Amino acid sequence: MIDWQAVWLSVRLATTTTVVLLVVGMPIAYWIARSRRPWRPLVEAVVALPLVLPPTVLGFYLLVAMGPNGPLGALWAGATGGRLAFSFEGLLVASVIYSLPFAVQPFSVAFAAVDRSLLETSWTLGRSGPATFLRIVVPLSAGGILTGMVLTFAHTLGEFGVVLMVGGNIPGETRTVSIAIYDRVQALDYAGAAATALPLLVVSFAVLAVTYALRGLTVVPWLTRR
Repeated sequence: MIDWQAVWLSVRLATTTTVVLLVVGMPIAYWIARSRRPWRPLVEAVVALPLVLPPTVLGFYLLVAMGPNGPLGALWAGATGGRLAFSFEGLLVASVIYSLPFAVQPFSVAFAAVDRSLLETSWTLGRSGPATFLRIVVPLSAGGILTGMVLTFAHTLGEFGVVLMVGGNIPGETRTVSIAIYDRVQALDYAGAAATALPLLVVSFAVLAVTYALRGLTVVPWLTRR
């Protein structure tokens, strides 16, 4: 029997993480792509750190930070009165940090490929920085932005180590599909594990197929608008 509650929670977490990283990751990626500051490599290293850190190590530090005595946990408790660790909100924070490089790196590669002369032309025509970004950079980087969004969604959907450390295994709140599969395997319920894993396999294949089909997408109509 498929654990639809865990599947829905995973899809909700992946979707929310993707939206947050679209908003947060694009400014970071644009700064990395265009900045010539000497400390840019340090920023890039911080962004890429989740790629090399074992998930349990990252999850441990996040759990400490989100605990009642941690800075994030204490700040959250003071603002809401609730706990951050072992909650969906804590999972979201952990997922945003863990999936950050999967969004920022494709975004920054796409932004760096935009011809600077186009930006300078836009500026000389009186367009502001934000207007230039929205009308020129974003359309010309649509393929990279789409790739980053899909990679973020797929990566978050299959998270295990970080979500287990930060969220535990609370049905309906922090029990994602990967944890549900692990539980069923531990219980030797291979039929249930296979049934629960199937939607994850189908969704992962579908999002990757869409990415490869649309990776050359470039939205150009905005370039001609006055």
